[in-house]
Formats: sequence, structure tokens, C-alpha cells
Amino acid sequence: MITLLAFAGAIALLVVFHEFGHYWVARRCGVKVLRFSLGFGKVIYSKRFASSATEWVISAFPLGGYVKMVDEREEDVAPENLPYAFNRKPVLQRMAIVAAGPLANFLLAIVLYWGLFVHGVPGLIPKLGDVPPGTPAAIAQLQTGETILSINGEPVPSWQELHWQLLELALNQGEVRIQAKDASGTSLLHVLDISGLAPGDLDGDFLDKLGLHLYQPVILPVIGDVVENSVAQRAGLQKGDQILRANGAAMQRWMDVVDVIRTHPGQAVRLEILRKDGQRGTSTVQITVVPQAVAESGKTAGKIGAGPKVDEAAWQAMLTEVSYGPLDALTQSLRKTWETSAISLEMMGKMVMGEVSMKNLSGPITIADYAGQSAKMGVVAYLSFLALISISLGVLNLLPIPLLDGGHLLYYAVELVKGSPAPEMAWEIGQKIGIALLGTLMVFAIYNDINRFVSG
Repeated sequence: MITLLAFAGAIALLVVFHEFGHYWVARRCGVKVLRFSLGFGKVIYSKRFASSATEWVISAFPLGGYVKMVDEREEDVAPENLPYAFNRKPVLQRMAIVAAGPLANFLLAIVLYWGLFVHGVPGLIPKLGDVPPGTPAAIAQLQTGETILSINGEPVPSWQELHWQLLELALNQGEVRIQAKDASGTSLLHVLDISGLAPGDLDGDFLDKLGLHLYQPVILPVIGDVVENSVAQRAGLQKGDQILRANGAAMQRWMDVVDVIRTHPGQAVRLEILRKDGQRGTSTVQITVVPQAVAESGKTAGKIGAGPKVDEAAWQAMLTEVSYGPLDALTQSLRKTWETSAISLEMMGKMVMGEVSMKNLSGPITIADYAGQSAKMGVVAYLSFLALISISLGVLNLLPIPLLDGGHLLYYAVELVKGSPAPEMAWEIGQKIGIALLGTLMVFAIYNDINRFVSG
């Protein structure tokens, strides 16, 4: 229910902002607006205010919306309404009306980012974990424990920003100059070679390919929680038990235990436990568990229903908050919106050229999933999600594809150059091409959604 409500709220807000952009500029240009619709198809609710000629409606199919204006190309127009017809307005005014929808989405993103930057955006300190030998990061002499300060002179306040900046540079195959500091505070300069990244690497965690991993405090193999009626509880495991060995192998970290359990579904695993016995001190206990086999990401894995004891202070030390004053926040929100738009366009271009997999394309199922996840994480995460999707909607609508706002702008640009409207035949052919292109994109997006859902 949270996912559905978060998705519905996101779509409603983004569509209303987009269509209100068209509506507001149309009214400023003297165009009569007959209907403002949230959704397509059958009207399920309508309202007309006494002082307005516009009918405000909610339609059955919610993924989108439209603004219907007086237009001789769509229907016969009464003589008294001809001065208010969209098609009779100067071409520059028509272009402004069409462009206002995507621009409204960009404006919404700027406002959201501004509010987030003023409030403060939580993040993780860009501190490096293990750097595997032979990776580009190791060749650049980056070391475990170093904290990244800047990339090519741009400050890196969080791990999320590190990921974002490197993605932009990876798309352009640019040089990466990294300013960092070690545990003693000594400043270090590294040059990271990202030229070895293949297009397919961008489909997943490309930072892993570079050898860049977020530092994580060591979690010892000590049980902090046991799920009621789980395999762990039935076997006799208790909170505070330290797992010394599993099947004879020494356990140094909690992930060592996880690896053994996951790889032995339905098989007996012998655990050597160090247990505190109150006043009697400690004792060693031998316990055998048979991990429950569960389906996970298309594979079978073992689980016993036990969680680790986490050092909250160590994890709190990894958290940071990125915030700015009102003026700096405006600058940062403009930069963030611009960079996000540029990266979106670059990714689309590389998908068209075959340099990046179409697997990066997402549809309504994935968007709904992210909406639900971000809503559960809190207001800041949800607003960040809304800003990102608003930018994506603005960029998508500006693509020069017939049926989209960008396609209409292309036709009006031609009219502006040649001095007369494009032929009706060109509009009709363009609409058919637009339907085919958008239909193909939707098929790819939904296929990717289903594939992600099935594979986990």
C-alpha cells in the first residue's frame, strides 16, 4: 500500500506540475484552455469553476495527463473563439507554451533540491574500504581508509556524490584527478584511469570494476538478534553468542558467517560458539544448524534467522549531512538539476548508439518500486526521488520525438525557419513514427521491469 500511494502521489504531482506549465503559459498568451486533465481516458471526476472556461478533470488512466486548448486542427472552432485558438498564435508563443511543461518539471526539481540542500541531505562519508590489487584504484595508489575530498577540483561531500561524479566522467571517458587524505590527515593526489571501463560495466556497480568500495566498520561474528521460531532459535543460538568457527573454518567477520550459511542451504553446518555464562565466565558450545533454503535473486540460498551485533557508534561516525545556506543551496540545486539532465541525455544517446545497454531503461514497475522504497526511508529520500523523476520527465519530453513536446518544438522550429507551418502530411507521418518509437521504448522498459522483478 505504501508503494502504491507513493507512486500515485509522485505521478500526480509530476503530471500536475508539467501540465500546469502548459496551462499557465497558454493563459498568459491568450489561449483558451478547455480542459485540464490528470490522467487519460474516461473522466471519473470533473469540476468547472464559475469564473473559468476550463474543465478540471481526473481521468481513469493515471499515467499522464493533458491540457486541451482551442485548436482548429483538432475540431471546429466557433468564430468568437478563433482569437483564442492555439494554432492562430505566433510560432514563438506556441513554442513557449509547449516548452513550459518540461521547464515546469525542471523548476520543480530545482525547488525540491533547494529545499533539501537547505534542510540537509544525509549521506555517507566518502571513505575507501578494501582496494583489491590490480584494480584501477590500486594502480592509482589509492589506499584503504583514505577519504576522498574532491574529484577534478569539485568537492565530494558524500559517497553518493562520488558515485554521481564518477558516472558523469565515465560516460565521457574523462581524466579523474582525486584529492584525498589519509588517516593522519595528509593530503594525497591520485590520477585514476577509467578508460578501461566497458559500456557494459555501467549497467551495474561500475565502482566495483574500478576497485572503489565504501569503507564499512568491521562487524564481528557476534549474534545480536535471533528471529522468533527461526532455525537459529530452534538450534539454541542466543543473543551475544560469538561464532568462532563454522565447519572448522575460523570466522573473523560476520560476513564470513553469512557466506557459509548462504552456501549451505538445507545442509548441516557445525558452529563452534563462545558463550558467556554469567558468573561462570565463558564456555565453548557446539551447535549444528541446517539453513533454510530460500529463493533469492534466481538462486537458492541458506538462511537461519540471526542478525549481527552492530556497533552503532562506528556506523554513526560514517554518516554525514550535506547542507548549504539559502544562496549556495540555490547554486547547488541548479548545478544538480543541470548535471542530472546532462547525464540522462548522455545515457540515452549511448543507449541509442549501442554503447550502453538498454537494460538501464526503467518503466512504471521500477519507478513504483523506487517510490515505495524511498517513501519508507523518509521524507528526504522521497523528495530526492521526486526531483530525479521530475528531471527525467522533463528530459524525456524534450526529446525530438513526434507526440512529445520536443517533437512539437522541432516542427515549430522548422516553421520559424521556413516561414510557414510544416505540411499536414509531415505531422501525420511524424505521429506514426512517434507512436512506434514510444511503443518500442515502453516495451523495452516494461521488459526490463519484469526481468528485474523476476531476477530480484
